Formats: sequence, C-alpha cells, structure tokens
Amino acid sequence: MPTGVRRRMGVEERRQQLIGVALELFSRRSPDEVSIDEIASAAGISRPLVYHYFPGKLSLYEAALKRASEELTARFLEPQEGPLGARLLRVMRRFFDFVEEHGPGFSALMRGGPAVSGDGPRSRDAVSRTNALIDGVRQAAYEQILAHLRIDTPPARLELVIRSWISLAESTALIWLDGRRIPRQELEVQLVHDFAALAAVSAAYDEEMADLLRRILKDEPTDGPFTDLVGRLVALGAPG
Repeated sequence: MPTGVRRRMGVEERRQQLIGVALELFSRRSPDEVSIDEIASAAGISRPLVYHYFPGKLSLYEAALKRASEELTARFLEPQEGPLGARLLRVMRRFFDFVEEHGPGFSALMRGGPAVSGDGPRSRDAVSRTNALIDGVRQAAYEQILAHLRIDTPPARLELVIRSWISLAESTALIWLDGRRIPRQELEVQLVHDFAALAAVSAAYDEEMADLLRRILKDEPTDGPFTDLVGRLVALGAPG
C-alpha cells in the first residue's frame, strides 16, 4: 500500500509553526515550566531541529511574545462608527477574550519576565525587548482611542486619562486572572465605566475636557454603557 509523504516545510513556515506551538504552550503554563523537548514534541520534530531554527528557548519565547503582542494590538482595532461607549465595550470583550485564551502568556508579556531566569546582560536585554513589545501595544491602544475621539494632538489631561485607563485595564486583567473572582462580563462593563469616570473627574478641572465629555455623552443612547453609569451614580445619591 502507498504511504503518505510528509511535506517538508520551508524555513519561515517551520519558524512560524514553532512560534505558534510555543505560544500555545506558554498560554497554558508559565514559560519557565515549558521545555524545549515539549515544544519539539508538540511540533512533531526533534529537539536539535528546534535549535536549528532558534538558538534557545529565550529566543523562541521572545518570538512568541512578539506574535502575542501583535495579536493583542489587533484586539484594539475597532471601526470608528457608533457611540463611543459601545465601541469601547466591544474592545474590552476582545481584550478579555485574549486574556482568557492566553492567561500565563499574557501575564508574562505584561510583567516583562524572560523565559530564562538570570541577571546577566542577555537576560537584561530580553527584559528590555519584552518591555519594548508591551510599550508598543500600549502606544497602539492609546493611538486607537485618540482616533475614536477624532483628536490628533491631545491636551495633557486627556493623555493622562487615556494612559491611566490603559494601565487600569492591564492591572484589572492581571488581578482577574488570579482567581477570576469577578465575572469577566462585569469587569468589561466596569472598565468602560472607568473610562467615563476618569474623563468626568478630569472634566471637573478642565473646560476642554468638559467639552469633550459633553460631545461623547451627546451621542450616547439611553441603553449605552455611559448612560448606564450615569443612572447608577444618580441612584447612589437617591434617598434610601
């Protein structure tokens, strides 16, 4: 009987396969717990062949983080149509989809930890490269929010609001991963509310921010997340 012939992969195709396999393994467990032997086995190749494409686990880990950062950046892409609150909510849902799919990998990416421990120049360089990746994700998210607000040159208070909100989303996701004690759907809405709340506090001190907030709220429907926040705040002040 004729037997099937395994197709030989090209160099770049094999590299991309190994990156995908590594990312999948790093998504389920801490990178420190994943060995080159496991990666090789999952890819269906030998350990020496892994080293043919990557000099070590650290370089493969960095390549996997780069792909993860690109995927995470893509989660912030959203058509600039409709109310801002609904757009941010869709972004947060995709963001938490990524967090849930790539838990340990997301934690490693955000915390900037290298796959190989150590204090030498190589490890320090790895941390620097990882930090550069996540800074790129943060900057892409920042630019996306500005685009949704249709603002090219943001005032200082608006930049503070957006960057603070991005940091809050990161820390919220990391805390959520540690036990998942709050339903993620509630956190998705809460983070959208947090953006509005940060903007509202800033608007209390700055007329330019106040004008921006009025423009945002003017386009909000009665069932939108920003309107929901206003209703909840009013209810808190109502007599018991």
